[in-house]
Amino acid sequence: SGTGSMVNQPGWAAHAEALKPFQGRRDLGLHLTLTLGAPLGLAPSLAPEGQFLPLSKLMVKCFSNAIPRREIRDEILRQIEAFKAVTGQFPDFIDGHQHVHVLPGIRRALLEALEILKPDRKPWLRVPSDHLGSIVARGVSVGKGLFISFLSLGFAQEAKRNGYRVNDTFSGVRSFDPDADFAREFQRFLLVNGKRHLVMCHPGVSDETLAALDPVTTARDQEYEFFKSDEFEKMLKAFSMRIARFDEI
Repeated sequence: SGTGSMVNQPGWAAHAEALKPFQGRRDLGLHLTLTLGAPLGLAPSLAPEGQFLPLSKLMVKCFSNAIPRREIRDEILRQIEAFKAVTGQFPDFIDGHQHVHVLPGIRRALLEALEILKPDRKPWLRVPSDHLGSIVARGVSVGKGLFISFLSLGFAQEAKRNGYRVNDTFSGVRSFDPDADFAREFQRFLLVNGKRHLVMCHPGVSDETLAALDPVTTARDQEYEFFKSDEFEKMLKAFSMRIARFDEI
């Protein structure tokens, strides 16, 4: 139904051309990136040596309020503008690589950036959390799912108070174990769903460039093959579900 873009990566501008035929047909969003690669401008606290900090160090800084919110806000503004410069549109949605958009300080900086830009049509925001019972019932990477939900506490309410639409329920958190049965996991992801149920996925065709950036390779290939299969279509029908853009629901 949509795809998020990491606009600070070297291949962004070249590969973005492939997205243009999908404008207006699928949701094209910004995958806010603050833990991989370099910032698009000066960011001494986020990237003290010119490269973003790993997630663990970023979290420590966020929870200790050690990053000026203006610095975070300015980098978010730069990434939104970089997305617009290539696609010619405001992001349909905004989420975060490794869910950084829900961290303390970053979530407020994101809302401040959006308030500055005042888009004619507000993007929807991904809430990477769900009820405890729903996560346990699905039975896939329960501990990881609960931890991300803990980090997301209050984000949905804050987003809605500021006039932003959010998903009702969320699944797709997994270990990326290449030996896991992704078809089975995806079937579990469809359980306990709301009206706007968002399933996070990471399909792709891995290569040396991806392997140099991210350890998740084989799992992306497996997801890609599953989503191309008849099994995926049959599974959606069995659950009386369909893929749709956010505005279509």
